[in-house]
Amino acid sequence: MTMFMRRSDGCVARFGAGEAAVLQDVILEVVSLLSDGFDRADPVIDRLFPDLYRDDPEVSAELRRYTDEDLRSAKLEQAALLLDGLPVGGGEVRLDDEQSEGWLRALTDARLALGLRLNITDETDLEVEIDEAVLRDPTSARVGHLSVYAYLTYLQESLVGALLDEGKGRRRDEFPTRS
Repeated sequence: MTMFMRRSDGCVARFGAGEAAVLQDVILEVVSLLSDGFDRADPVIDRLFPDLYRDDPEVSAELRRYTDEDLRSAKLEQAALLLDGLPVGGGEVRLDDEQSEGWLRALTDARLALGLRLNITDETDLEVEIDEAVLRDPTSARVGHLSVYAYLTYLQESLVGALLDEGKGRRRDEFPTRS
């Protein structure tokens, strides 16, 4: 499985062709969701664009009028950044800190969208959920979707870890030596 590691020039991961294809498909689904009609009645859109004033729908609607398009454009740009940097047939990804943050935001959007569709909450034990789905029907679409969600979670956690691991993870020969 792909895992980001901190290197002197940023965060690096190697993607297999299958991993890259799955990630590409998921991000393209988010792009489609943000592009096609942008249905505010869709619970995923509501989760990706939450009301700042839930107790005051009029103020929230007015604020959305001014912010939704910018936020949607930013989310599409982050998805494009991820897609542009993803080696379609597999290969290495090198991200500087700014690119890493864009990838994290795109992965967060993908996880929020998929998690909502799968009814995953903060209380959900993902391993138990996957095990139960496998017991019910190991070939079900739910097993596949839960596995993709678990992969996105792992990928996101590894990227966060790499960003926080500044200086660690470098090979010894990458550190400057005293003469």
